[in-house]
Amino acid sequence: MSEATTQTIWLTQDAYDKLQHELEQLSGPGRADVTAKIAAARDEGDLRENGGYHAAREEQGKQEARIRQLKDMLRRAEVGEATAVADEVAPGTRVTIAFDGDESDTDTFLLGSREVLGADDLDTNVYSPQSPLGSAILGKKKGDLATYEAPNGSKINVTVVKVEPYGG
Repeated sequence: MSEATTQTIWLTQDAYDKLQHELEQLSGPGRADVTAKIAAARDEGDLRENGGYHAAREEQGKQEARIRQLKDMLRRAEVGEATAVADEVAPGTRVTIAFDGDESDTDTFLLGSREVLGADDLDTNVYSPQSPLGSAILGKKKGDLATYEAPNGSKINVTVVKVEPYGG
C-alpha cells in the first residue's frame, strides 16, 4: 500500500459523525434506491439501448466508490479535538507560508481535507497533508524553512509565516 492510503486521518468528533452518517445513508437507503432504479430500468426491456439503466448503473458505481472511500477514511480515522493553540503545522491548522522567504509572496490555506474539516463551501484553499507542500511543512513551526518538489520537478522553498487553529 502507498503511504497516502495507510496514513492516519485526523478528525473531530463532528466530522467523524458526519462521515459515519453519510456512510450509513449510502449503504442503507442509498443502495436500496439505486437497486430499485436499476430494477425499474431493467423491466423496460432491451438493456443495450436503455439510457435509464446505464445511468442507474453509473450512479451505482459512483456510490459504491464513495462507500469504499468513506470506509477507508473511517478505518484510518483518529478522533480528537483541535487544540485551541497551534504552534506547529498539523492537519486542521490554517497556515500562511512565504515563497522563497519573500513575505510579500504568501499563501494562506487549511491543511486537511474539505470534507474532513466540514469546509465544503469554504473559499479558502485546502491542501492535503499528503500533498508535496503539506508533507514538507507538516510539523514545522513559525519561522521554519521547508522545501518541496513541484509537479514540474523544480524545488520550491517556503517559510512558515503563521500557524493557527482552524476555527471552522
